[in-house]
Amino acid sequence: MIRTASAPAIILAILCLALPGWADLPRASGPVILTITKNGEETAALDRQGLEGLPVSDFTTTTIWTDGPQTFRGVRLAALLERLEVRDGTLSLVAANGYAIRIAVADIRPDGALLAYQRNGAPMSLRDKGPLWLVYPYDSDPSFRTEVKYANSIWQLDQIDIIP
Repeated sequence: MIRTASAPAIILAILCLALPGWADLPRASGPVILTITKNGEETAALDRQGLEGLPVSDFTTTTIWTDGPQTFRGVRLAALLERLEVRDGTLSLVAANGYAIRIAVADIRPDGALLAYQRNGAPMSLRDKGPLWLVYPYDSDPSFRTEVKYANSIWQLDQIDIIP
């Protein structure tokens, strides 16, 4: 018979085996700024420190929402999906204000979208498009300067649902 106290540990172990790559994500010790789900089931909750512990990328680009070049730092969306071993399906990204977009995993490029948690060396507040802003290196490639990419540039991002 399984003791009640050990049941959560067993369930967590099963989930870790069922969702390779998820188990080694940093655990939130501070306020959660990004929740990642698969089929609506919460599988990861990341705080700023956890995101900063993932592989870091940065680039400088102009945007249609800001004045002059901006330097963004964060985690490439492609790198996060690779870490989670997500290779297909669709992502539903949701902002704190309810704005939502969908992106096919197949459309995500390694040199593309960045889950930015810093702009010009400072964390972004909710009032300043934070805590996360999905930005593209718009100046690096004309394919990043389209209405679709601009619409996908969701700020105040706080949830990603992976839909197989």
